[in-house]
Amino acid sequence: MKRKVLLVLLCLFSINYVFAQNIKVAGKVTDVKSGETLIGVSVTVKGSTIATQTDVDGNYSINAPSNGTLVFTYIGFVTKEVLVSGQIRLDVKLSNSNQFLSEVVVVGYGTQKKIDVTGSITGVKGEEIEKLVTTNPVSALQGKVAGLTIVNSGSPGSAPTVRIRGISSTNSANPLYVVDGILQDNIDYLNPGDIESIDLLRDASSTAIYGLRGANGVIAITTKKAAIGKTTINFQSTIGVQHVTDRIDLVDATGFKKLYTAQLANLNAAPFDYTNYTANTNWQDVLLRDAAINTNSLSISNNNEKSSTVLNIGYNDQDGVVRNGNYKKFIARLNEEIKINKNIKVGGQLMGYHFRAEPTVASITNALWAAPIVPIKDPNGLYYTMPSFQRAQVGNLAYNLDRNSNTAINRGYRFNGNLFAEIKFLKDFTLKSTVYTDLGFNNSRAYSPLPFTVVNLGEGTNPTTTFFDNTVRTSINQNTFESRKYQQDHTLSYDKEFNQKHRVNALLGFTSVFSSSTSVGGSRRDTTLNVPNDPNLWYLGVINASNPSSNNGGGFEESNVGVFARVSYAYSNKYLLNATIRRDASSKFAPANRWGTFGSVGLGWVASEENFFKNNIKNIDFFKLRAAWGRLGNSNGVGSNLYQQTLAGGDNAVFGDNVYTAVSNAYIPDPNLRFEIVQGEDLGLELKALNYKLSFEATLYNKTTDGILTSFVLPGTQDLYFTNLGKLTNKGVELSAGWDDKIAQNFTYGISANFGYNKNIVNSIGNNSNFQIIGNGGVNLTESGQSVGYFYGYRQIGIYQTAADVANSAAFSNSAAGDIKFEDINGDGIISPLDRTYLGTPFPPYSYGLNLSFGYKGLDFIAQGQGVAGNKIYTQRRASNFAILNYESNRLNAWTTPGSTNIEPILNSARGNNYQFSTYFLEPGDYFRIRNLQLGYTFGQNMMSKIGVKKLRVYVSGQNLKTWSKVTGYSAESQIGSILGGGADNGTYPVPAIYTFGLNLTF
Repeated sequence: MKRKVLLVLLCLFSINYVFAQNIKVAGKVTDVKSGETLIGVSVTVKGSTIATQTDVDGNYSINAPSNGTLVFTYIGFVTKEVLVSGQIRLDVKLSNSNQFLSEVVVVGYGTQKKIDVTGSITGVKGEEIEKLVTTNPVSALQGKVAGLTIVNSGSPGSAPTVRIRGISSTNSANPLYVVDGILQDNIDYLNPGDIESIDLLRDASSTAIYGLRGANGVIAITTKKAAIGKTTINFQSTIGVQHVTDRIDLVDATGFKKLYTAQLANLNAAPFDYTNYTANTNWQDVLLRDAAINTNSLSISNNNEKSSTVLNIGYNDQDGVVRNGNYKKFIARLNEEIKINKNIKVGGQLMGYHFRAEPTVASITNALWAAPIVPIKDPNGLYYTMPSFQRAQVGNLAYNLDRNSNTAINRGYRFNGNLFAEIKFLKDFTLKSTVYTDLGFNNSRAYSPLPFTVVNLGEGTNPTTTFFDNTVRTSINQNTFESRKYQQDHTLSYDKEFNQKHRVNALLGFTSVFSSSTSVGGSRRDTTLNVPNDPNLWYLGVINASNPSSNNGGGFEESNVGVFARVSYAYSNKYLLNATIRRDASSKFAPANRWGTFGSVGLGWVASEENFFKNNIKNIDFFKLRAAWGRLGNSNGVGSNLYQQTLAGGDNAVFGDNVYTAVSNAYIPDPNLRFEIVQGEDLGLELKALNYKLSFEATLYNKTTDGILTSFVLPGTQDLYFTNLGKLTNKGVELSAGWDDKIAQNFTYGISANFGYNKNIVNSIGNNSNFQIIGNGGVNLTESGQSVGYFYGYRQIGIYQTAADVANSAAFSNSAAGDIKFEDINGDGIISPLDRTYLGTPFPPYSYGLNLSFGYKGLDFIAQGQGVAGNKIYTQRRASNFAILNYESNRLNAWTTPGSTNIEPILNSARGNNYQFSTYFLEPGDYFRIRNLQLGYTFGQNMMSKIGVKKLRVYVSGQNLKTWSKVTGYSAESQIGSILGGGADNGTYPVPAIYTFGLNLTF
């Protein structure tokens, strides 16, 4: 018995010894949600000081007791303990403890954790982009980011106008787009369903690494990659209808006759004979239609240990709400990455894009100006012309639409791609080289057909007649455009964490970009034979070269080259430093002035990591203060080789039997011309509280542009001079807040809001002289002490009610009762051009957005709203008097007798003072819009898995459902594409409501 007991004890001791001995354990640590490897995860043997970290591929190796426990710790993730149990391979998946702590944003030529960022960078997930029906992904950002102003257009395939923190230059305010590393001026070729994330770099410190290109802000777009270890097929599709909800309030036939009769009486003219004009045509019904929109995206992705592949195919089809317009877009993208071994990776991407645009040739103002008393066609199908008082200026809209239907062909092709190689060495270093190319080819052809026979209705003693204009001949227009871009980026990065306290990331790089384009076009009109209405014949060569013709052509070549460096340092996740420097050059300037040195410094303090904060302040999970400074150049929006002399054609002169064209300088070059200098400072705070449910961020910024590139006419000459002239500043504040929570097991909700304020002021132009820049024929003005492109004119204070009122008030020498009364700004007792003054800005100083979301089990609901305030819109469509035009309903209140109105002037086109630009033609641009309402349902995975479906979500949505505004046009959004002459509504394309059904299906 004793021997048996000793034998058992010996076996137990041997087993314990075997399991207690150290073994080598290895494995990989990944994110349980995305499958991505996690770098720098701390792996510790529990109860000991033995520890290691995962490498750049997420791998680790450690000696541990065979019966021990490994503890995996990583900031932003839930700590996990795993029993060794004698296993030599342990692959571990960690879950996010909070998404905010692990959030990564794109910075120049790399990525960075959001908690380490010291500048103003905001990320928007691709799934947020997918929730809106749009052919351009940037349009979906409207109202989502503080400091970002987006003006959308309902025109098919149109790109939105984008402004980040106001206007930094009088030449171009468009941001730089960076798509998977390649620098772009537009992203028309992208499929909204193929986007993983969009990051907005708003401040100078964040964009300084882009040198001469980033002064207007940077929008960095990352396309989708394959999730690790998964093969996924995803299909997204939407189908919807677009409807114009806000029409312009025009008078009908009865109202037109009333107003035109009154106008003729005020002119002491004979009454018009309406005998044959008995129609009541709503020309907006002729112009507008309900239009279909369809978007589709199919992606196939696969990722294994050796390779990753993504194929995405997209197709968008959008009809215009203005008749005849259509835009089709075809997109295909292939992305491939191959791991040669754990240290070497190669890959590439190829994207193809093709569009077909069928533009409408109808003028929107045609529908607004055409008299409603005219019928469209006679019983024989012949079109009526307009009445004699506008026949030469305004056409029959239906005639124009039908005559020019399907007479234009506009096709475009674009191919871009990249190849890269990445080598990791010495554990902490990564060398990466990427080459990019982007090639574009556009061609267009247009045909001007023969006119139709028309009917001129009889007026007075003039009888009704038919008419065919046999002087009109067919003509052809043909144009081609090619663009080329070649870019190379080479970077060496270093990423290391020391003693779990010091985290260092350093980057060195070289980049160059070469861009060029060529365009050739021409037109010919056949004077002997008419070209048939056959697209196969719409070429210039079909018409004999001896016929009247015109030719044009152009192009440019330019290049940028730069070297840059960045270092990021974090100590104990509390003290942050980010610094960049870049040496950059542009071929746009003379060799002596091409190079510039730019840089930035950002500091951050995560106070919530301090012991005093943790011990004394409850319910605040994260609190960071940040400050940043940046300096960069700007060469955007100006031509190539501006330092060189160019020539332009002038007036013609006749010598004998020959005609000669004079040649003169296109402009006088400034030998000292250089890029603009942009400098900005940021102060901000970021806060997360109440278990990360509450978030808040605030930023103050000040951005100054010096040496604005400006052209002006030299005093006493007609010579245009282009030089650095002036300084402007943008100051503002950006606020954003959010709340996300979960009630019980199945109900979630969230609310977020953002607000931005920007004040733009021109500090000086021309060394504080009286130099001014005029826009839109003098309606807009840019000068020292005011904002860029502000409205400049007279301020209406009423209507002159009587002759005595005119005599006792400041007035023009020819003012009369019923005219607009203007304010005497300079107090000299008369109204003159000296009384013109600041009337407002076309650029909204205030912008805001509101987002709500609710979820219950598979049901989800979102609501989004956005708006702007503080700007004015110029109703230029009302300011024309070149003919008798239809009236908007406000003119029903026109002055007739003393006391009848103090707003609307008399109906009299001879009273030119009433057409002077004034506040009468301005209306407040404030609006709030329900941007999106969406209700969706995601079917349960258990139900779908039976038919091989991983996920199925269906939804219905409505965009632009309701807008609260005093704007009387088709769109409440101020047209700010023109910097010096913005804010005019001269028949703005409608922004329609969109009612959609969609699905998102994953296999």
